[in-house]
Amino acid sequence: MLPASPRPLGDLDVLLLRVARDDDAAFEELYDEVAGVVYGLIRRVLRDPAQSEEVAQEVLVEVWRTAPRFDPARGGAMAWITTMAHRRAVDRVRSAQAATDREERAARHAAEIPHDEVAEQVVDRLERERVRRCLERLTAPQRESVTLAYYGGHTYREVAELLKIPLGTVKTRMRDGLIRLRDCLGVRAV
Repeated sequence: MLPASPRPLGDLDVLLLRVARDDDAAFEELYDEVAGVVYGLIRRVLRDPAQSEEVAQEVLVEVWRTAPRFDPARGGAMAWITTMAHRRAVDRVRSAQAATDREERAARHAAEIPHDEVAEQVVDRLERERVRRCLERLTAPQRESVTLAYYGGHTYREVAELLKIPLGTVKTRMRDGLIRLRDCLGVRAV
């Protein structure tokens, strides 16, 4: 048997060898020749145009960076580039599938955690009763200001307008009322 004769170099092979020598003009030409093919291949795998553009850009940057590794004796430039593109696209699909699988497992795990609604309702009711008792210990003006602000959802300025009193008075009532609530509820000051 005779040894196989070396394959003649094509235009893309020559361009890629020039890119390997940091020839910017060669990369521009190579890009123009292969970008459409790379995008098309990736698009067939990923189906999402935005992700396809992103992966195509990553592949072309990788071509630029790894061009010195290209060996024309092992195959043509187009085959080398499209293999790289296909692998990167498949990696993206696998990565997305792995993320989906992780999210599904986490959701299943979260759904499996036992939840005692009755106990939670009892705790909520006890806390509400405790807060109600502490609110009753406030002076009437403090209770009115705190109730309007926290249960009515009003700002201090709105509370002042509703009660027709100065803003500073509302702030004082709120501060004093909240301190008394904190002490009654046994919350430590920070």
